[in-house]
Amino acid sequence: MALSDYKEYLGLLIFGNIENLVLSSQGAVGGVDPVILGALTFTAVIGWFALGTFGTKVAIKYSRVIEFLGGLAIFILGLQSILSVLPALIQQFF
Repeated sequence: MALSDYKEYLGLLIFGNIENLVLSSQGAVGGVDPVILGALTFTAVIGWFALGTFGTKVAIKYSRVIEFLGGLAIFILGLQSILSVLPALIQQFF
């Protein structure tokens, strides 16, 4: 098996891990208990790994849709993070 065999799954791998990072950072900013946050993040990573391992044959038909939804989720969560901090930043500078 060559690395090129996994090329089509690269987007799913990258977006899956980025989503976990975004959700973890939002939890940390939101003041969630670090132990619970760590456990939930670990569960999400294991779930993503299981989905990728066992669900690939079923989901490969929908890989473009899944990749789009992952990107959309990252965009929405990032926008939500920015908008939640914006009032504090405006107040700090004005």
